[in-house]
Amino acid sequence: MPLPLQSFPAIARRLGALLGAVALACTACASIPEGRAAIDAVDVVGARSVDAHEIEAKLATHESPKFLGVLPGVANDYSVFDSSVLQRDLARVERYYRGRGFFEAHVRVARVIPTSASHVHVEIVVDEGLPMRNRDVKVDGLQALPGSIVSATMNAATGTLKRGSRFDEDTYAKARAGVVEALTDHGYAYAKVSAEARADMGAHAIDYTLSVTPGIATVFGPTTFSGLDPDGAGPAPQEIEEPILHRVVAIAEGEPYSTARIASATQALLDLGVFSGVHIVPGLTDPPSRVVPLAIQVEPTKLRALRLGGGFEFDATKTDVHVLAGWEDHNLLGGLRDFNVSLKPGVALYPLSTSDFVAPSKLFPEERLRIQFRQPAFLEARTTGFIEPEFNVYPLLVETKPTLSNAVPGYVEPKISIGAERRFGKHFFVKLAYNVQGELPFDYYVPPGDSAPRLPSVLLSFPQLLAQLQLLDNPTRPHAGFSANLDLQKAGGPFGGTADDVRILPDVEGYIPIGKKVTFALTGSLGVLLPSNYGTTIQHLPNPCPTNLAPCEDELEQDIQTVYFRGFFSGGPSSNRGFPLRGVSPHGFVPFLNPATASQQVAMSCDPNALRGLSPAQVAAAQASCGSPIGGFTMWQASAEFRIPVTGPLGAALFCDAGDVSPYEIWQRNSLRFTYLHMSCGVGGRYDTPVGPIRLDIGWRVPWLQILGQPNEFQVEAHDPTWGVQPRILGQPLALAFGLGEAF
Repeated sequence: MPLPLQSFPAIARRLGALLGAVALACTACASIPEGRAAIDAVDVVGARSVDAHEIEAKLATHESPKFLGVLPGVANDYSVFDSSVLQRDLARVERYYRGRGFFEAHVRVARVIPTSASHVHVEIVVDEGLPMRNRDVKVDGLQALPGSIVSATMNAATGTLKRGSRFDEDTYAKARAGVVEALTDHGYAYAKVSAEARADMGAHAIDYTLSVTPGIATVFGPTTFSGLDPDGAGPAPQEIEEPILHRVVAIAEGEPYSTARIASATQALLDLGVFSGVHIVPGLTDPPSRVVPLAIQVEPTKLRALRLGGGFEFDATKTDVHVLAGWEDHNLLGGLRDFNVSLKPGVALYPLSTSDFVAPSKLFPEERLRIQFRQPAFLEARTTGFIEPEFNVYPLLVETKPTLSNAVPGYVEPKISIGAERRFGKHFFVKLAYNVQGELPFDYYVPPGDSAPRLPSVLLSFPQLLAQLQLLDNPTRPHAGFSANLDLQKAGGPFGGTADDVRILPDVEGYIPIGKKVTFALTGSLGVLLPSNYGTTIQHLPNPCPTNLAPCEDELEQDIQTVYFRGFFSGGPSSNRGFPLRGVSPHGFVPFLNPATASQQVAMSCDPNALRGLSPAQVAAAQASCGSPIGGFTMWQASAEFRIPVTGPLGAALFCDAGDVSPYEIWQRNSLRFTYLHMSCGVGGRYDTPVGPIRLDIGWRVPWLQILGQPNEFQVEAHDPTWGVQPRILGQPLALAFGLGEAF
């Protein structure tokens, strides 16, 4: 039997004591100059229509930064109060209000309140007054332009400066820029716009006049590139060829000038992945010329790289160590053909996991090999073609407390994806692929005395459509905006294979700024799987074969395997962080994972025939303890998270996740079970890196918000055996989630 390792609670207590001692020792790291006072807090009082936090972020008088959001003067100097700085800040407050439409706003008083001998609290009291609101918008100088351009220009002005909206100087500037863009998008490269805003103080209204000088209609001239030669006139050859770049840019001489086309060409060049920067500069002249050449300045990155590294995985179902090796060539055989190969060999340490901290007694080798080939300007200028073959070998580890009495099957997984992808403008992306995936089972481990399970192979063949609409201020670290995604698949039918189904998974994400730095992030998704030739036994969990396992064993094993590869799961670092990976899923008896001999089945109460004569509560507990995650047909998920910067690259998060995966199809009763919340809330830490934040989250499963009406997890398990027995940490309903990049 596996031997317990060193006591985890003892380690945690010692680590906590050490961190506490370090924190106490660091409180003296910063000092307050003699005769001065540190600022504990700065509050703007009376701000009702304008966010007080946004005003405070503009001030030079600010509260002392706090290490980990708690300790001032640790790792950062105190913010020291200065009355002259405060006086200038009062003028900044009034100026800020005027820029937001409050022309009559003024600061009534600034209070400096001592909180101790060397600490103060600053309050700035404001009287906002009434706001100025937009009234009339007039655009002059459009008489000689075509009707379509007049409409686009007027919409840019009136659509931004909406009547009745509060004046805002940023919106005013945006309207002016929008009018210019409406003209430059339609061939008027030399368009100029002057703007005037007149205030009617008595009516608290603003009237706008935008005067347009369109200039001459223009067309694109020749396009030239600079920056491609790695060392100028030196001996190193230029590897990136210009013909493929011209094809990607797709701007021909003589076409009407358009800033939108320039922006699209810039994004297309960046999407090649070989440039760290792209700047397209139109050659505007004085006097104006009808032909506008384009000078494209690029900053190439390294075209080839070798990657070596390693890592580990440690969660409730699996522990492994692995190495990473890869090679990438972004100009294979010229033409900016992208070639990438990565290999991740490793060893699973069985049965060690976070839910069962024991010494490993079995080592299961595994590997993942992925090759990617991408051809830019495939079929047309902005479409990229790709081929992505993979070859993987891995053990199927899904149980949260694996033991040596459980069989461990594995799979050899060859797969390939062939297709094309294209970006439309800045915000919309589409990918169409055809996928073929094989799952060839074999045995990693069979308990002594058991016979090896004979599992059928699985072949999946399906086209896939991926679509994404992204309206974010920052694609990698969003603070404001919206994103919507769709994953649509059709397996089987004319495409052949084991599974015949339709799989639909849309999701949305929203980001709301709370002040300048804090982000409130939301996401929700709905998954629907419509099988045609499998899944009947899954809908009868926990006892798909209530009388005798033998007659339906073949169908059960085929269903379980197919649903595992096609169905939905939730739980883990990127979904519900209070549950282990795949923890939110219908659970049931899996013959090829649970003990196969009759004596073991009776001992584990996993054989349905052995449950006769037991009370309902005993039956439910026995079934739950034997359940393994199988996957489901209908899923809903929702998450909310506050993302809070702390200091430097350190950040924190407060989150709540919820959702459910049911064994029923969308047209069946109880398919969307909104009373099955699986609610978990928790906290997390973030460390920002160039490739995204490294994060560690700890989620707590809220006992009374798992299934509504059930007070705790033990009652939940008795109420619905398909819930499964979830792992605990130190006896508490907790889970750790470690990942790279935000959860969504």
